[in-house]
Amino acid sequence: MKIALGADHGGAEQKEALRAYLEGEGRQVLDFGAPANGQSVDYPDYALSVARAVAAGEADCGILICGTGIGMAIAANKVCSVHAATVTDTNAARLSRQHNDANVLCLSGRFISPETNREIVDIFLSTDFEGGRHQRRIDKITAAENRSDPL
Repeated sequence: MKIALGADHGGAEQKEALRAYLEGEGRQVLDFGAPANGQSVDYPDYALSVARAVAAGEADCGILICGTGIGMAIAANKVCSVHAATVTDTNAARLSRQHNDANVLCLSGRFISPETNREIVDIFLSTDFEGGRHQRRIDKITAAENRSDPL
């Protein structure tokens, strides 16, 4: 599994630790930045880079970290075929995969501990989409993404 990883200044330190953890687990990581140097950066730049890599099939999934995880999710969800979910606990991590087929995980680098985020990542990466009744809902989202006229 290839994972696209990115963060802004609010999540860069956790990104570095998470990258080392994932690589230690034998996972291939594409690191899109930002560096953990404390310099303020714009989260959409990193969110869109990761989301585009996932949408293009260059990565199987993405993980983004900013202060809250919210800005990253908003930006990443602008890329067609990306289903980015802001997740703050293990139950939501499981459900974001099982029910929503999320392919980009967005984490909080300020309000969630590195240990909890690592647990969230482990569950996200090890949980499969259930399909079934959930597929019908995902199909509706996909249809909305592909519409050329406003809803």
